[in-house]
Amino acid sequence: MTLAQSEALALGADTFSALADIARKESGLELLPEKLLMVQSRLKPRVRALHLTDFEAYARHLKSETGHSELRNMISALTTNVTHFFRENHHFDLLTEHMIPMFRRKIEKGERIRIWSAGCSKGQEPYSIAIHLLHALPQLADADFRILATDIDPRVIAFARQGQYDAKEVEAIPKQYTDSFFEPGSEPGHLCVTEQIKQHITFNELNLMHAWPMTGKFDVIFCRNVVIYFNVDTQEKLWPRFANALQPDGLLFLGHSERIAVPTAFGLQTAGTTSYAHDTNGSPGSTKP
Repeated sequence: MTLAQSEALALGADTFSALADIARKESGLELLPEKLLMVQSRLKPRVRALHLTDFEAYARHLKSETGHSELRNMISALTTNVTHFFRENHHFDLLTEHMIPMFRRKIEKGERIRIWSAGCSKGQEPYSIAIHLLHALPQLADADFRILATDIDPRVIAFARQGQYDAKEVEAIPKQYTDSFFEPGSEPGHLCVTEQIKQHITFNELNLMHAWPMTGKFDVIFCRNVVIYFNVDTQEKLWPRFANALQPDGLLFLGHSERIAVPTAFGLQTAGTTSYAHDTNGSPGSTKP
């Protein structure tokens, strides 16, 4: 690469602001100025792949009629997909304490049980949920029990559907789980989630900023380590939407560093550490004035 080419692929402040604005509008991502070098590094391969001369041309392409599909590639490049199995055990403890008795009653009545893993990344979260619940309540295997797992990144959705992980990624999982719910993968040194688990999970691409196609309500929603990348205004638009998507006795779980400052303003109440339920004294899904 010549010096001129290298300088052309340096991201300037004005173009960074334009790209940050596009990312915010498209996905809710809040890219602060100190992330300029990170954005430059992650998007440089996209500029080259499209054979564009510089980041300004890339920004123009994103805004053009032909650049719509590239928006997905840009968001995929900018989002971080770091997770692991059974992350934040306190949520699984609350799931057992509060939801298992309810699920047992629903099974007896033949009612549906629905869970949403929003921002599921490479699939470790929804698989962990299914494994935990099927181990604790085996009757779920024959019940109307489904987990919807969604993410904005189509690449991680494709990976998650395979359910295959390096053995090192699952070595921290209790042996009772790996013995029952994993089998040798198609690649050496890999383990694959069994069909017994996969059959309960549907993986779909979904942008939380767009319309949600789901019409039914969920018993539990996991949206962990996602909204930390959004600004406060964007977060506060999501809280009532999550509240409205919950069953009256459902739970919403957020990530370890995510909080709803005033849950009751959005029809929610604190149910535990980064855990929320409907506000029984308020109107679920109400928005701030």
